Amino acid sequence: MSGSTSSARVEEDGERWPPGISRTPTMNIGGALSILQREFPTVSVSKVRFLEEQGLVAPHRTPSGYRTYSQADVERLRFALAAQRDSFLPLRIIRERLGELDAGARGIPAPGARVVSEDGELTAATTRSRLTAGQTAEAADCDVEQVRALTAAGLISTDSGGKYPSSAVAIVRLAAQLAEHGIDGRHLRSLRSAADRQLDLIEQIVAPVRSHRTGPASAASRAKAHTLASDLTETFSQLHTALVRAGIDRLL
Repeated sequence: MSGSTSSARVEEDGERWPPGISRTPTMNIGGALSILQREFPTVSVSKVRFLEEQGLVAPHRTPSGYRTYSQADVERLRFALAAQRDSFLPLRIIRERLGELDAGARGIPAPGARVVSEDGELTAATTRSRLTAGQTAEAADCDVEQVRALTAAGLISTDSGGKYPSSAVAIVRLAAQLAEHGIDGRHLRSLRSAADRQLDLIEQIVAPVRSHRTGPASAASRAKAHTLASDLTETFSQLHTALVRAGIDRLL
């Protein structure tokens, strides 16, 4: 079955991802937010509506026009929020991945574990937002010593409580792969410096977008700024890869 035919079947049958989770609309946007904010404390009504405008979720509308959400809707929102937070994926890529999942694709991991149980509560497997060194090493499938070495080299850092953000897991995992080739934290400091310079550029571009400080416009501005930053991150990554590949062509 072709991708377009499969997608058409999904739309006709209403079998959007995720499977096995209730699609009965049982909560208003406030109820959906109360679940999401346990994992994403800064998510707002404006952010949820922005993701809806981008086609990532389609809540039910009552005859009077109010949005009502199902447990499946909340999970789709969590997928998008986790992909932006943990992997810095642009909305275009998130939309594509959700479309592939809707079409029945396999082998596309959802970011983190599901947060919505049968009664609408968070499951015990919810992704931790702050991790100890041991938990970070376990999630990255490496030794605690590697986590500590990367911390000493400045590749990752802890908060005031000595905990690591969930984003540190991807850094540790990739650094562990490079360590197999003799590349350690000392060699990776230049990458950290380059990333910081890219962040400075992104900050300069994003700052005018999030200029609103208070009121309803503030949340909408933050959502747009986050999306812009994610898209810029993806472009920087693609450019970096292209430059390295061009260098390899010269070398070989």
